[in-house]
Amino acid sequence: MANLTEFSLAESIPVLSRTPATLNALLRGLPNIWVRCNEGTDTWSAFDIMGHLIFGERTDWMPRVRIILESGEGRPFDPFDRFAQSKENQNKSMEQLLDDFARLRTENLAELQRLNLQHEGLTRHGRHPELGVVTLSELLATWVVHDLTHLHQLSRVMAHQYRDAVGPWSAYLGVLQCTGHSAP
Repeated sequence: MANLTEFSLAESIPVLSRTPATLNALLRGLPNIWVRCNEGTDTWSAFDIMGHLIFGERTDWMPRVRIILESGEGRPFDPFDRFAQSKENQNKSMEQLLDDFARLRTENLAELQRLNLQHEGLTRHGRHPELGVVTLSELLATWVVHDLTHLHQLSRVMAHQYRDAVGPWSAYLGVLQCTGHSAP
């Protein structure tokens, strides 16, 4: 089977649509050690990661899609605050975050599908405030990989809680050797 090297919206929607259920299955109802603990100073917990994903659903993916379709390169994307979750969600439960994320993702994917984007639309350009000119397909591909990055980060953060408890087996557990590809 060949690797997907070119963006396909049809191949991306199934991944994006499964992320809420994956997170729900992994995180709902867990004790705080799994959802509120992190890997140390200046790292994120599962709770922080969920807040970050919610903030992205509200302010990043579909707003940037709309900017590209409406203004192209003429209007740069609004900068994304990667730490906004620390201000917005502290009084919520993990269950509330999971529900909020699922609702927002469902709404965003419905909007994305209503756009009925074809090849011409996917090649439209926008302007990222740091990266410069990007295409709509690059933005959408990044949305998919962003989800997968944070799923990877979640498994690493959760495994970290038992890094000492596994004793000598830590040498065989790659997730405990990972130094973090998704720093906050």
